[in-house]
Amino acid sequence: EVDMDLLPFNAVHVDLVHPDHPDAWLQHEAYLALLSPEEHDRMARLVFERDRRRFLLTRALVRTMLSRYAGVAPAEWTFIANVHGRPEILDRPQGVPDLRFNLSHTEGLIACAVTIGREVGVDVEHIQRRLTRDVAGRFFAPSEVNHLKALAQDEQARAFFDYWTLKEAYIKARGFGLALPLADFAFTLSPPAPPQIAFEPALEDDPATWQF
Repeated sequence: EVDMDLLPFNAVHVDLVHPDHPDAWLQHEAYLALLSPEEHDRMARLVFERDRRRFLLTRALVRTMLSRYAGVAPAEWTFIANVHGRPEILDRPQGVPDLRFNLSHTEGLIACAVTIGREVGVDVEHIQRRLTRDVAGRFFAPSEVNHLKALAQDEQARAFFDYWTLKEAYIKARGFGLALPLADFAFTLSPPAPPQIAFEPALEDDPATWQF
């Protein structure tokens, strides 16, 4: 039985796992039992143990998190990837809410976001990694590039990752991945106000329908 008051009808619930923490691996045998045959095959094809560990924890996280909101056992969920690779629930059982989810991982962190009846995207990045080329100049909107250049040198890296995670989360929510040009939409960062988004006409999207 699911407590209806706990469902994310007007919210996005985000769970985080730190895969390098010893506690994250304590129930890995139980997690293996949750995977589908296809997921076991995908996991076995990964060369490095660290990648297999992250794959298992990511799949266990989304399965157990979804089951918190539905009378479906974690092992019983089935998934399909859309044409751009975003995983989605396949054959949602009758009576189960219109759950939507999105996943992201980076060094030391896995995130899963769940909501109901609306598109959702999440992105996490390791902000200590070095930027080896002018990613912003190649991919960001002109207003975002100008804002970054106007910042003090020690503020630019953090602001870059603010933009990058927002832009990744948006294209993941849209379900297009990098097929959606990153320069065709621009964020305005003015904390403590929430980030605002603006679109080029070609994207045919409405800023009022998004929250970040």
